[in-house]
Amino acid sequence: MLEAALKAQLASYLERITQPVEITASLDDTQASRDMQALLRDVADSSRLITITETRGGPHRTPSFMIHRPGHSTGPRFAGLPMGHEFTSLVLALLQVGGYPPKVEQALLDQIRALDGDFEFEVYVSLTCHNCPDVVQALNLMAVQNPRIKATMIEGGLFQDEVKERQIMGVPTVFLNGTMFGSGRMTVEEIVAKIDSKSGEREAAKMAAKEPFDVLIVGGGPAGAAAAVYAARKGIRTGIASERFGGQVLDTLGIENFISIKETEGPRFALALEEHVRHYDVDIMNLQRAKALVPHADENMVEVQLENGASLRSRTVILSTGARWRNINVPGEQEYKNKGVAYCPHCDGPLFKGKRVAVIGGGNSGVEAAIDLAGIVGHVTLIEFDTKLRADAVLQRKLQSLPNVTVILNAQTTEITGDGQKVTGLHYKDRATDEIKQVPLEGIFVQIGLVPNTDWLKGTIELSRYGEIVVDAKGQTSMPGVFAAGDATTVPYKQIIIAAGDGAKAALSAFDHLIRTTAPA
Repeated sequence: MLEAALKAQLASYLERITQPVEITASLDDTQASRDMQALLRDVADSSRLITITETRGGPHRTPSFMIHRPGHSTGPRFAGLPMGHEFTSLVLALLQVGGYPPKVEQALLDQIRALDGDFEFEVYVSLTCHNCPDVVQALNLMAVQNPRIKATMIEGGLFQDEVKERQIMGVPTVFLNGTMFGSGRMTVEEIVAKIDSKSGEREAAKMAAKEPFDVLIVGGGPAGAAAAVYAARKGIRTGIASERFGGQVLDTLGIENFISIKETEGPRFALALEEHVRHYDVDIMNLQRAKALVPHADENMVEVQLENGASLRSRTVILSTGARWRNINVPGEQEYKNKGVAYCPHCDGPLFKGKRVAVIGGGNSGVEAAIDLAGIVGHVTLIEFDTKLRADAVLQRKLQSLPNVTVILNAQTTEITGDGQKVTGLHYKDRATDEIKQVPLEGIFVQIGLVPNTDWLKGTIELSRYGEIVVDAKGQTSMPGVFAAGDATTVPYKQIIIAAGDGAKAALSAFDHLIRTTAPA
């Protein structure tokens, strides 16, 4: 099953196991079961501490297997073959069940072990989804730490009847105790906070007691991470509060234009950002959403109010809240999100294998999405508002060479239709004739750019007509002591490398402001 090089690499990883591990597999006579059996035997051959028990059928999904300690009846379960992006999830589950400590803070482990209740998680994935492993690994970790927590990864491509029955139109999708729990990328901290009803109050009280910062960064993408590193290296008290560390980079599959890194993937790049920041004395406050920016009673202080009720004070603030996918804002879009309306073709494309889908948007993102989807789905209709595509010429030539792609120009999407459960099509207006036309579809991928995450700043600092934070050459905003960087600002060209540079510049500007106005704490 495994190639020799991968099997050797697996054996190297599994040398870290210190306790016996048992794999209990539920198999049948299908080819999928034979593939799973071959994979598990390769795994067992890679470590003397791993044994396999095979059963035929049983109460669990077939084929599937559970990883557990001998004598224990709980542990992470994989329904389907954990290859592709999920191979890492398999390796980590083996290591953690085998006694290798997870790389999370002890306080979080204690919180997971103290959770009171029975939690059965099911997460549906596709093996090409780059966000799915984060969720699978988070739930597996929880299942290893707390025997009352069960976690099962379900490969949607293998268990298509379940996907259809539960009307899953996007991955990762998580069910808790049979009820929809959430979809999209989630960290272990987010999941624990959602099921631990008292965690918000504890965290708010803890944050409210913090001493003022010299530099407080709001947002944890490339701009925020760069600002944190540059500020911390100045030896001043630095904090970073982010809704999710990594920001939109987490939703980016391939990165090939960050100078000095030939190619990488978004989640891997985001992890590198966080590891770099943690190398310095930076107070990282994750899962924190900012609500308001207000001047403090002390004129040398700025206050950031958070959604959890806490407030943070700082002598300077750097805003790096980034941007999010832009909605088309037509009837049906909100109603059918994750029911046919999607924003990540890499994650959700495999769920539409052989079906008819549309891509809305003719820029680079839209054309790249159409090209990728054309290799998976039955047919792609690309809809562009303008009279011509705006993507690079090389992408347009590739798109035009594909036999299962139709391009509709000068078209305004007016409505997304459905049957109450899932998408059935869309309506668009031919802008040349004003005629309304309909396209039968089963999936719609929206690719029309970004909108800055600045709603919470309206009325506080100057914003452009597009909602971007207005900054000068030094990253200074209209409020003294408040700087901004990255995709949320008026700086042109929304690129990772530009955001990182602006973050460094904003940190240097904040430090210059501090030494000219007040002595650092």
